[in-house]
Amino acid sequence: MKEPEINVGIVNALKIDFTLNARFLAKGETVSGTQEVAFDEGGILWNGNVYQELTFTPLEEGASFTLRDVTIGINFHWEQQETQTFLGTLRLVIDEGKITAINQLPAEEYLTSVISSEMNAASSPEFLKAHAVISRSWLLAQIEKRKQLSKRQDNFFSFVKTDTEFIRWYDREDHTIFDVCADDHCQRYQGITRASNRSVAEAVKATRGQVLMYRHAICDSRFSKCCGGVTEEFNYCWEDKTYPYLSAVRDTADGKQLPDLTDEKEAERWIKSEPDSFCHTHDRKILSQILNNYDQHTDNFYRWKVRYTQDELTGLIRRNTKCDYGNIMDLIPMERGKSGRISRLKIVGTEKSLVIGKELEIRRTLSDTHLYSSAFVVDKGPEKGGVPEWFELTGAGWGHGVGLCQIGAAVMGEQGYNYNEILLHYYKGAEIRKLY
Repeated sequence: MKEPEINVGIVNALKIDFTLNARFLAKGETVSGTQEVAFDEGGILWNGNVYQELTFTPLEEGASFTLRDVTIGINFHWEQQETQTFLGTLRLVIDEGKITAINQLPAEEYLTSVISSEMNAASSPEFLKAHAVISRSWLLAQIEKRKQLSKRQDNFFSFVKTDTEFIRWYDREDHTIFDVCADDHCQRYQGITRASNRSVAEAVKATRGQVLMYRHAICDSRFSKCCGGVTEEFNYCWEDKTYPYLSAVRDTADGKQLPDLTDEKEAERWIKSEPDSFCHTHDRKILSQILNNYDQHTDNFYRWKVRYTQDELTGLIRRNTKCDYGNIMDLIPMERGKSGRISRLKIVGTEKSLVIGKELEIRRTLSDTHLYSSAFVVDKGPEKGGVPEWFELTGAGWGHGVGLCQIGAAVMGEQGYNYNEILLHYYKGAEIRKLY
């Protein structure tokens, strides 16, 4: 297998301003400098002509282009616009009544940028190698999945809606005109906007072409910030499929017994305690390897608490679901995954009751942005006028918890584990193979 070319969707807008920082070839012309394209009568207006597609191919080694007004952190609390610079080819195509800018470049260059934007230069080399392998694996698995989906004739729905339930998962908004997007929905990619991390470049080079595989398939190697002590299974967060290598794993070295966190009493005991785990750390040096500046305001994510007044919770749920439940009487876990994350939660209101899921839908419903995770237990305050005055959520972990736990893996790297050991701790039964 040759190193693949990756198509990354960067921005989608009615008008795109960009600068070619070297000589590029487009429509038989050599061009450079400031450019502007606009959506016009179903096409792309550029230099007085309308095209269905435009490709700007670099004519010099190291040639780059700069895009303005790139939105990052879409729908997260840090959403903002940036000017970003990229190597490789720029493609402009029409999609859903707008112009989409796509960056085409070799997979290994893409990975160096992705991991540089995610990881700190102080990260241990073995942790960086582990992340290079899983980022590469996830990327190639997504490309393969997109190919398979394009062959399907049936419509796929990422939700189940009845009179009593609304179960939705956020995974199948798959991109049809490029392989991955540049934002957190896929993997954060910012081109060469920030200087390439030398340690990351070395880790990507050292693991070139290496992926995790299970039998004959590339692993869909999910990862999250902090598992909270136990990793989650795929089917509790996304569609009802099981992957043996994405099983529940106790995040310790000594093979401690996995508690039955699908049981409500056991889940409450677990979440309200702080058992030893790789990811149970307050070491600022390790946390800075994973967390951006805006994520380092708190280190209370292995175990955390959030308290809402009745008015706050009622307002949150009404705004986020566009439904009026009336006063909230209870939040009842109906199903938990192996990590204690709730996959089906019943919201009981004076006007309406409904079971919602899966984990990200629950986190979005109960927060202005995102709850750290759906692994939580609920305590209610005294009743006033027949309704609870407040609700307190005590929770565990940060993120969906499936696959590699980034903070746990960073701790393992600091403790001297090599990247093979880190990977095979989180992805049971998988193996590392070199594809190219």
